[in-house]
Amino acid sequence: MAGVLIDATRAPVAFGQRAVPQLFAELQQPEARRRKRALASLCDLMHDPERLYQAVTGGFLEQLDELLKDEDPSVRTKTCELLHLLTAHSIGRQALLSSSLLPPVSQLLDDSSSSCRRNVHRVLNRLALLPAGADALLSLVPKLMLKLRVEEEEEEEVQVLRLSTLSCCSRLDALPALASDGVSLLGHKLSHRSPNIRREATAAMMALSVPVDGKREVCEEAVLPVLVSLLQDEDLEVRANAAGAIMNTVIITTGKLQCLDLDVLPVLLDLLSEQTEEEEDDEERRRRRKALFIYSLRALTSLAEAPDGRRLLLEQLPLLMRRSEAPDEDRDVRRAAQTLVRVVTWTP
Repeated sequence: MAGVLIDATRAPVAFGQRAVPQLFAELQQPEARRRKRALASLCDLMHDPERLYQAVTGGFLEQLDELLKDEDPSVRTKTCELLHLLTAHSIGRQALLSSSLLPPVSQLLDDSSSSCRRNVHRVLNRLALLPAGADALLSLVPKLMLKLRVEEEEEEEVQVLRLSTLSCCSRLDALPALASDGVSLLGHKLSHRSPNIRREATAAMMALSVPVDGKREVCEEAVLPVLVSLLQDEDLEVRANAAGAIMNTVIITTGKLQCLDLDVLPVLLDLLSEQTEEEEDDEERRRRRKALFIYSLRALTSLAEAPDGRRLLLEQLPLLMRRSEAPDEDRDVRRAAQTLVRVVTWTP
């Protein structure tokens, strides 16, 4: 007779609709071992949308409050993993935002367990994908910015998640990050060896350069030379984000003059000369390349408002005309090129 295979790390699971209530009841047990087994089984069940919906709508989430304060680090870590699985679905994100769990989750950013901190960042990053979630996390921006300053050696995934969360929050409201010395702190991440960190840092910098105060700080903190160098980065999204940050900054006169001194015009024109790879069938990659072209054209349009910029761009008018008249060009790219040509050829 074959033996029964039993996983000692998981609690027995009841059949059907009784599984979730039974496991949440098990979480109330005083023994840490039983709580951990119940959490492991719940994490398995949350891959099933029906069980996830039952957990969210059955009023069980509030029971996790005490587990987030549990003295056992593995219980706290597994509880955050459960919340991460719940926030994979919109209904789970909405439920977490409307619950009282966000403050205790946020406090675990300083947890002693690196695995717990990583899961907390995963949860916060998924919440930030929703405008309501980004709004709820704005009060955490100063704390997240402080961690950019003091935790240089943290693992890459955590740094990427933190920067991504800051980027989402700053797109909604850049002022909390700017008030926390955000431009200077992010500037140190722009030259990081990891392309993932450079990608998220440039995205956050683009968000911070939208307000006028952000544009001024980008100029004052000597960030523009780094952004100009990133226009030649090997990563397409880094180039697009750097072009977007430059596009925002050259709206003000100081930004225009600094970029002209940095000789950015030839670099932006080279980006426009890039040919879209014929085999580029990845929709996401096409979207990023389109963003790169549009940001570059809009940056050139602002630079054309300066006499020196206009004089240099008049010499490149054939290239600009080709972009603005190409029948197979993307409509939005063609419209941006037409605007640039109008500004360059304008006469009083």
